[in-house]
Amino acid sequence: MAAQARFAISGMTCATCSARLERALSGVPGVRAAAVNLALDLADISYDPNIVTPGGLIRAVDEAGFSARIIDDATSSTRDGQAVFMASVLTAPLVAEMILHAAGRMIHLPPWFALILATPVQFVFGARFYRGAANALRHGSANMDVLVALGTTAAFALSAWRVWFGGDLYLESSAVIITLVLLGKWLESRAKASASAAIRALFDLRPAHARVLRQGQSFDVPVSDVIADDIVTIKAGEKIPVDGIIISGETDCDESMLTGESLPVHRKIDDRVIGGAMNGTGAITIRTTTVGRDATLAKIIRIVEDAQHGKAPVQKMVDRVSAVFVPVVIALALATFAIWFAVGGSFDHAFVPAISVLVIACPCALGLATPAALVAGTAAAARAGILIKNIEALEKARAIDTVALDKTGTLTEGRPTVTSLAIARDAAPNTLALIAAAEAASEHVLARAVVDLAKSRGAKIAPVKSSRAVPGRGIIADVDGHHVVIGNAAMLNDAGVLLDAELPPPPGPATHLFAAIDRRHVATLTLAEPLRPSSPAAIERLRALAVRPIMLSGDRPEIAQAIAAPLGIVDARGGLKPEDKAGEIARLKKSGAVVAMVGDGINDAPALAAADVGIAIGTGTDVAVETADVTLLHPDPRLIAAAISISRATWRKIRQNLFWAMIYNLIALPFAALGALTPALAGAAMAASSVSVVLNALALKRWRAPD
Repeated sequence: MAAQARFAISGMTCATCSARLERALSGVPGVRAAAVNLALDLADISYDPNIVTPGGLIRAVDEAGFSARIIDDATSSTRDGQAVFMASVLTAPLVAEMILHAAGRMIHLPPWFALILATPVQFVFGARFYRGAANALRHGSANMDVLVALGTTAAFALSAWRVWFGGDLYLESSAVIITLVLLGKWLESRAKASASAAIRALFDLRPAHARVLRQGQSFDVPVSDVIADDIVTIKAGEKIPVDGIIISGETDCDESMLTGESLPVHRKIDDRVIGGAMNGTGAITIRTTTVGRDATLAKIIRIVEDAQHGKAPVQKMVDRVSAVFVPVVIALALATFAIWFAVGGSFDHAFVPAISVLVIACPCALGLATPAALVAGTAAAARAGILIKNIEALEKARAIDTVALDKTGTLTEGRPTVTSLAIARDAAPNTLALIAAAEAASEHVLARAVVDLAKSRGAKIAPVKSSRAVPGRGIIADVDGHHVVIGNAAMLNDAGVLLDAELPPPPGPATHLFAAIDRRHVATLTLAEPLRPSSPAAIERLRALAVRPIMLSGDRPEIAQAIAAPLGIVDARGGLKPEDKAGEIARLKKSGAVVAMVGDGINDAPALAAADVGIAIGTGTDVAVETADVTLLHPDPRLIAAAISISRATWRKIRQNLFWAMIYNLIALPFAALGALTPALAGAAMAASSVSVVLNALALKRWRAPD
């Protein structure tokens, strides 16, 4: 069985680095798959623990020229910021001299003083570029560090020579390039940390301790020590530490960070609460249900992490381009030097544009274009209560043009209610109580609706002596000395009971139950599912995105039509078995449609798997949630359109980033080769390109699902 491991990676500077590390890890015996994310500086590895250990994987990372360890983001950011500050202080006099020269004031720093200022910038603060370049070359590849190290070393070495033997110096170019690249990497790391803030926010939701009742005493124990069926008490205003069922008390829970639902949700006895939610004004006691990796919050974190660590198909193309990009740039720089030297005959005239070509052509922006947008997009979706399980689903979701919707639990509340009750005039006063007692022995959703009605009317429900369910028809029970039969018309006919003409079901599509006591028809109940209040708006939002909604329901065709009509859904198909739903999805796909299936039940699982994108309502069954590509944590169908919207927004950012990263090089390289850019300006442009790509991706943080 494959094991999973994730490592924080340091030492990566561009897409070439991440591609090289991915190849190195994939070549380790026992590694089944490796994905390296440049935007998060993380490696996600699937491996056989019988062949390789985590320690062996760390050694493989080290041998590839990088390091794998847990990194404290705040400490790393502070250290990088200090390096930028010190390098800037040393570079400032060199920049001031350059500016004064441009203004016509010929003020010169002593050459030896300029060399003293530039040396620590080159070899202390710029040491990371030498280490990165050496590691890359040692493993037969080239990356951004190679370009920066080559360009700045050439400028520094020539200048150092001329300090002693005379000639123009380029110390300000080498120092400015290193300082600006360090500044760009620091800003980039801060932006990347901001993009992945959603994961850290989810981790912060988990309380460290829980108050557990054991053997009549209360203990504060670490959440990791809580086990299933423990009794946990939560005071008002505290975070709920674990998933559980309320066994005493009631409250309002703030689940906004988990589900995207902005309003507090009322929870009472027998209701489920989620670990990480904020308890409201009531003290509650819960019995824990799922803990550890199976807890809701743990699953959410795992899903978001998996999506952010994935690699989009377009990124694989970018990686292939980056692998050959640096050698091509080095060749272009040599050609630039040769041409300028041949045309002008001056070493200095040829040297400056060649250095500019080396510096400006960093592939870092190209490598960050896709992962930065994916991280920001999946994080924005998670904040709205939309969990995207993999990058392929995110890519497919942008092209969805047809959404197939289950009825029960998706467009409707999923809880039928009794809309009318007709009881024979001469029936016994306890008729409803006897009917409810028979239904109380069943877990069927219709039975629960009848029991709820009886309880709301104060009926006293007697114990059932015996009961037998007839699948698809109803239930037979002996209650308090009476023989009770409840079900459809065919059920009563089979029991030899004639339907009373004075108790007809009301007209219109609905579900009808007929009840007989001691072989006499005494009551007719009509049940219907109320629409979710947000369903009409959900359908309108799908149409606004040019997405066609259709309904696939297992309920009777006339009931499916009755639900679809007020929503404006023209294509509503009822009476479908699970395999029929999957068949309808396959037919739609064959016609050329890109189809999403939305459902919440076990019967929806085949269709969810058959669709291009399966979307599960998070309140549904585990089977539906596990099968789906996207999970909506809040049972609001408006999130369907929101999921498509964030997918499209993310892919717009990816296209924008790739366009600008490529255009940057297509425009900047010719300018550098033609001598229109100084090396210092080239360094500034290169740093700005990487930062701009990440900042453009971070614009997705402003995306919000409509209220």
